[in-house]
Amino acid sequence: MGRSRYKIFETQHPYFLTLTINNWIPVFTRPITTDIIFDSLEYRQKQGDFTVYAYVILENHIHLIAQSSHLNREIAAFKSYTARQIIDTLKTQHSNHVLKQLAFHKKAHKRDREYQLWEEGSHPKQIQNREMMEQKVNYIHHNPVKRGYIDKAEHWRYSSARNYLGIKGLVKVNTNW
Repeated sequence: MGRSRYKIFETQHPYFLTLTINNWIPVFTRPITTDIIFDSLEYRQKQGDFTVYAYVILENHIHLIAQSSHLNREIAAFKSYTARQIIDTLKTQHSNHVLKQLAFHKKAHKRDREYQLWEEGSHPKQIQNREMMEQKVNYIHHNPVKRGYIDKAEHWRYSSARNYLGIKGLVKVNTNW
């Protein structure tokens, strides 16, 4: 797949984003890899110009609603940092099977690296109104329910569903939109 046709134009709006692991390889099956995602999301928010409204991490992709005046740069930095950290972690954990898959499915034009963790792009969709925001937040939170992993959205640990119920989640999110 080439470069995404989806673009971020109006940065004063939040965007629904999907970040997919290359070839849908299940990388987020251990807390050690999801912790890298959470640490990076927290770091980006503490830097000041990155707001997370909702998220879910599944075994091979992340859905996120986020906003920044430089969202393209923020997502690129997030993906670059997390890729390096996750690949280093997989090496330390001797996850050779996963590493071989990441090397095998690396795009030919990615000559500057041995592995490719993330698919290119993030398929950004601008949140245009409150109704769309509610629909996307519900979609994010019910994704694990729809897959049959859990019965209630708030039972999925790697989601902001708890935040929306007033329960502390793993990452701070802005529930006021």
